[in-house]
Amino acid sequence: MGRTFPKESSEYRSARNALLKREVALRKEMESVAAERRALPPGPAVSDHYLFDAWDSDGKLIKVRLSELFRQGSDTLLFYHYMFPRNSEDERPRMAGASVAELPREDGPCPSCTLLLDQWDCVLPYLEGADTSFATVTKAPIERVMAFARDRGWRNVTLVSAANNSFKRDFHGEDETGEQEPLMTVFHRDKDGTIRLSWASELLFEPLMEPDQDPRHLGTVEPFWGFLDLTPRGRPKTDRYRDHAHCDPGKAAPPQAIAKSETESVSPANIAAAQHQCD
Repeated sequence: MGRTFPKESSEYRSARNALLKREVALRKEMESVAAERRALPPGPAVSDHYLFDAWDSDGKLIKVRLSELFRQGSDTLLFYHYMFPRNSEDERPRMAGASVAELPREDGPCPSCTLLLDQWDCVLPYLEGADTSFATVTKAPIERVMAFARDRGWRNVTLVSAANNSFKRDFHGEDETGEQEPLMTVFHRDKDGTIRLSWASELLFEPLMEPDQDPRHLGTVEPFWGFLDLTPRGRPKTDRYRDHAHCDPGKAAPPQAIAKSETESVSPANIAAAQHQCD
């Protein structure tokens, strides 16, 4: 404390100092929770029998196991459950993109999940540079998913489909009615090769204290929402979220032409491929 800004009122400074005390306490609590998360006992062992649909660097359909999604030298895998298809009751506008233009809205991708992947795509080379693997699993057919990835211009996201296995249901990325859930799961591979569930964003399933409250189960890794939390207006209701391509065509995703072929640049299975940097 002790900082002031030009022409601020005493009322503002008093309220800001009170809030700052809460922010300091929140910082301490966030660090404490993160330490407790890291200190969790070993989680349950995970079978490596699941076969996911993926594309290789030549654009051919292949099958990959969970163990193959760990990059060389990495013992940690963040595995995000992408809601593709979206929730059947989601009435927001369909996502932009030629590959999903003719799909029924309920069969298309979730706008919020897509927003996350738009943001994470450029971060992933840095994450992988820290020996941490990342992949995204959907229920939609892999051909549909990869076509949409090209629409978005994603270059680094590893995408696989669980259309032909029970992984999403087994790990709560899908409920008993088949509705998809936006869950993050973290897996650790022991020195003996055993894969274990380390953590999952189970806060998603905890009751909300208020009707319009955000689940915030991934609150610390959502840049867009984090920025809005800093503003006087705050977060809009999720039903007001629009794809950026609908807001301003001049700021839509860049053209998909890139140095390498499209199939190679968005390949989900080319784990050892050279890392790309965002333009």
